[in-house]
Amino acid sequence: MHVDFSSLKSQLEGDVFTDNVQRILYSTDASQYKELPLAVTRPKNKEDIKKIIAFACKNKTSVIPRGGGTSLAGQVVGNGIVADISKYMNKILEFNKDEKYVIVEPGVVLAELNQYLTKYGLQFGPETSTANRCVIGGMLGNNSCGLHSLVYGSVRDHILEVDAILSD
Repeated sequence: MHVDFSSLKSQLEGDVFTDNVQRILYSTDASQYKELPLAVTRPKNKEDIKKIIAFACKNKTSVIPRGGGTSLAGQVVGNGIVADISKYMNKILEFNKDEKYVIVEPGVVLAELNQYLTKYGLQFGPETSTANRCVIGGMLGNNSCGLHSLVYGSVRDHILEVDAILSD
């Protein structure tokens, strides 16, 4: 399948890569699976994500959300457009100490979030073995839990709300 990515490149604030080096780098995750994507994008914001999804719909291909690439089951490998949210969409946006909630972008690394929360005596419950590289968006997509899930629960036990962007 050939897709012209020049219009997407001109629309995004973030990055678009179609070279073989980037495509090969993003063709695997922590699993044994390997599949070359059409392109790799690194959106800078929600508007970029909307534009990537619209472009993919128009060109009849898929969008593969990606964070740390720590999945063991190949969820972030595919022949569509990879959207790596870990590069730019990795900020803690708001923290409410009294109500004990935090608003984050999907690319926030679990260990960095917990390091931030430690000074308040808090942590984001799921305790994964990949905490120093997995991101909240990927954890949400997988409903991650970890070694002490009986104590800390899984991601779904700690999410109050999610802003999601669908293809329609």
